[in-house]
Amino acid sequence: MNNGEKSLQDVHQSIDTHKPSKFKKILSFFGPAYLISVGYMDPGNWATDLAGGSQFGYTLIWVLLMSNIMALILQSHAARLGIVWGKDLAQCNRETYPKGMNFILYILAEIAIAACDLAEVLGMAIGLNLLFGLDLLWGVSISFLDTFLLLYLQRLGMRKMEMFIIGLIFMIGMCFVVEMSLAQPDVAGIMSGFIPSIPNSAALYISIGIIGATVMPHNLYLHSALVQTRKIGRDAYSIKKALKYNFWDSAIALNLAFFVNAAILILAAAVFHEKGLHHVADLQDAHKLLAPSLGSEWAPRLFAVALILAGQSSTVTGTLAGQIVMEGYLRLRISPALRRMLTRLIAIVPAILVIYIAGDDEVGPMLVFSQVLLSMQLAFAVIPLIHFVSDKKRMGVFTISLPVKIISWLIAFIISFLNFQLVFDEITNWIHSTQNPWLSFALTFGGIGLLILLLLTTLYPILKRKKKVNMEVHPPFQASLPQSKTTLSFERIALALDYSPSDQLVIEYALKLASVKTHFILIHVAESASSRMMEEDTDDYEKRHDEQRMDKYLAFFKEKGYEAIFEVGDAKRVKFIAKICKEYKADLLIVGSHGHRGIKDFIYGETVNQLRHKVNIPVFIAQ
Repeated sequence: MNNGEKSLQDVHQSIDTHKPSKFKKILSFFGPAYLISVGYMDPGNWATDLAGGSQFGYTLIWVLLMSNIMALILQSHAARLGIVWGKDLAQCNRETYPKGMNFILYILAEIAIAACDLAEVLGMAIGLNLLFGLDLLWGVSISFLDTFLLLYLQRLGMRKMEMFIIGLIFMIGMCFVVEMSLAQPDVAGIMSGFIPSIPNSAALYISIGIIGATVMPHNLYLHSALVQTRKIGRDAYSIKKALKYNFWDSAIALNLAFFVNAAILILAAAVFHEKGLHHVADLQDAHKLLAPSLGSEWAPRLFAVALILAGQSSTVTGTLAGQIVMEGYLRLRISPALRRMLTRLIAIVPAILVIYIAGDDEVGPMLVFSQVLLSMQLAFAVIPLIHFVSDKKRMGVFTISLPVKIISWLIAFIISFLNFQLVFDEITNWIHSTQNPWLSFALTFGGIGLLILLLLTTLYPILKRKKKVNMEVHPPFQASLPQSKTTLSFERIALALDYSPSDQLVIEYALKLASVKTHFILIHVAESASSRMMEEDTDDYEKRHDEQRMDKYLAFFKEKGYEAIFEVGDAKRVKFIAKICKEYKADLLIVGSHGHRGIKDFIYGETVNQLRHKVNIPVFIAQ
C-alpha cells in the first residue's frame, strides 16, 4: 500500500456548494446521480426490455416503474450514508464485518464491477458491428481505447466529467425520442401498461429479469462516495439540505433512466409485438427488424448509436466504483491508469476468448451471464446498506423512519429472492447441461456458500456487536519524535508529510537543519477518492482525519518552541506542494522516500522526481 498516492488522481475540478443564489446552490449538488443513472440503462438491461415489449406489448411497463422506485429508495440510502457518516459503503463494511467476510465481499464487488464492464464491452462491440459492420472481435478490442478517454475526462475535472455523462444521456434520450416518433406507439396501450398485471409464467420470468437487472450493486458503492464530493456543513440543517438536494438529483436522474428503459420496451411493443414478432430479445435481431418494420433506415442506425453511447457512458462509472471499492475494503491505492487497464482487461480477455473460440453466437449468452454475476452480488450490497442507514447510534436524527425501513427490507427481500432465483435457475441449467460431476459439485457448493454468506451478512450486525475495527487510514502517531542539534539552519522549511513511517525521518532531518527562528510549513495532500475528485470542497471521513493528524504534528513542533503552520490540500500532489512552497517562500523542502522504483512507480506513482522540476529551492530526500 502506498499512503502517498490518491485514488482518481487525475480529477481536479472542485465544486463549491456555498452559492449566493438558491438556484445555483441546488445545481451544485446535481451531478453524482447522473453518473449513477447510466448503470440503469446499460446494454445489459436492453435484452430484458426488448423481450418484455416484444412478447407482452405494453403490459410490463409497471414493472419498470416499480424497479425504478426500488432503485430510487436504495440510491437515496447510499447518498444518505455518504452524507451523514462521511464514509462510503465499502468503508462501512470494513468497519462492521470481520476481516474474512470483508475479503469475500470485496471479491464479490470486484466480480460485479467486472461483469458490468463485460456488458458494456459487449454492448459497445455489438453497436459498432451494427453501425459499421465491424467484426465483434475487433469491436471488443477497440473498446480498450476508452481507457484513455476516462483518464482524459478525469484530468478535465469532476464537473466536466458529469457534463460529459449528462450529454451522453441526453443523446441516448434523443435517439429514442426519434425512434418513438417513427414507431407511433399506442398511447392508451402505454397508459394501460402502468396497471399491474402478470399474464402468465413467462411474463413473471421476464419481470424477474427486469427487476434483477435494474439495481446495480456497484452503483451503491459509488453513490455513497460521490455525494461526499460536495462540501457541506456538519450541522443538522446543512446535512438535511444536502439530503434533500441529493434526493432531487437522484429522482431526476433515475427518471431519465426509466424513460430510456421504458422507451426500449415501448419500441419493442409497437414495432415487434403488434406485428406478431413475439420472440425478439436479441440486440442484433432487433436492429435487423427495425428498418423493414418502420420503413426507415434511420431507425436501426439510431438504435446502434444509442447502444454505443449507453455502453460508453456506463463504462466510466465502473472504473470509479472499482477504485472506491479497492480503497474502502483493502485501503490499497494504485494509479488510475493501472486500475482502469486492469478493469478493462478483466472484461475484454474473456470476451475475446469466447468470441474467438465459440463465435459471435455466444455474445448473447455472455450478456446473460454478466447479468447473473451482477444478480449474485446485489444482496451483499443492499443488506449492509439498510443496516447502516438504520443505525440510530451513527445516523442520529437522520436514521430512516420505521415505514421507510419496512419498505427497504421488503425491497431487499424481493430483490434478493428474485436475484437468487435467477442465479439458481442458471446454475441448475448449467448442471443439467454439463457432464462433468466436478463442475456440478463446484456450482452446487458455490450456491450453498453464497446462501450462508447472505445469512451471515444479514444477521451479523444484529446478533454480534463486534469490537470496532480500527479505521485509522495511517499508522499511529508517535509523539516521541527525536530532536537533534542544528548544524545548518534555514528560515522556512517545508515538510511534505504523507503519514507513512518516512515522516519520522523527515521531521528528524528538519530539526537537525533548523534554528530557533525557523518556521515550519507542514504540507499534506488528502488521499481519498472523494478528495481526489473535489479537491478543497470535499468533506469526507479521511479528509477530517488528515486534518486531525496534522493538528498533532503542529502541537509537537509548537511544544518544541518552533513556529509552525500546516496546509492540507486536495489538488494533484506535486502541484499542491510546489504551490505551498512558493506561497510561503520556503528555503528548503524535505520529502520522504517510499523506497520503490521502476514498475512500482507506475503502480503507486512517484513524487520526488517531479517535485525537483517544480520548485526552485533545494529538495532534501529523507531515506
